[in-house]
Amino acid sequence: MSVSYHSASGPQYLMKGLSLISERDLRPFVLIPLLVNLLLFGGAFYYLFTQLEVMFTWLAEQTPDYLHWLGYVLWPLALVTIAVGFSFVFTGFANMLAAPFNGLLAERVELKLTGNPVPDSGWLDLIKDTPRMLGREWRKMAYYLPRALGCLLLFLVPVVGQTLAPVVWFAFSAWMMAIQYCDYPFDNHKIDFSVMQRELGSKRRLTWGFGASVTLCSSLPFINLLVMPVAVCGATALWVEHFYQLRTGPVSR
Repeated sequence: MSVSYHSASGPQYLMKGLSLISERDLRPFVLIPLLVNLLLFGGAFYYLFTQLEVMFTWLAEQTPDYLHWLGYVLWPLALVTIAVGFSFVFTGFANMLAAPFNGLLAERVELKLTGNPVPDSGWLDLIKDTPRMLGREWRKMAYYLPRALGCLLLFLVPVVGQTLAPVVWFAFSAWMMAIQYCDYPFDNHKIDFSVMQRELGSKRRLTWGFGASVTLCSSLPFINLLVMPVAVCGATALWVEHFYQLRTGPVSR
């Protein structure tokens, strides 16, 4: 049986990833990056929550009695702000910590979809390749930071910049999400970062659509906890259909 997703759009690959994480043979490899997300987000959120308690206690002591009702309004606003804001910040750190396990998950998804193991796969090779994988994450960070700074500076330009900045920022974030998650199967095959960028750029509509759907889900508190393994699986399915087959020919099962 041939594996084919030619009619799939970028968002549909994310849905494909959602169906893949429920596969029994992939669950152990999904669990580790999912636990990284839960522990990192849960621990940081708990720390920020305790700091909020300290801050609101101090604020209540400084506020006149007739304004104490403001605490009931500000508490939920503060919690929502932290949840939404932290959703954007913690994703990058979680991806870096989980990079070796995401690479292993991408290997297993590729094996499931193609029947062909990735060269140098397995736990021993995972340990050996961890420094290279972390170096790749730093390279993505180096690619991201100056461009993100440029987008943020656009917000400072009156009228025109402030109108365009949200659109530019979303488009750039979607592109970075495509790079972030498609990089795992590319890197498993030791494909250079610049080569990967060119190949993703050759299918920009598809990859941007995938990245846009990941960006939207990553911005949703608590849903973003599940995004990482889903996006890795979806990006690997996209890789198999549109990039792996260019090198090996159609996949037959």
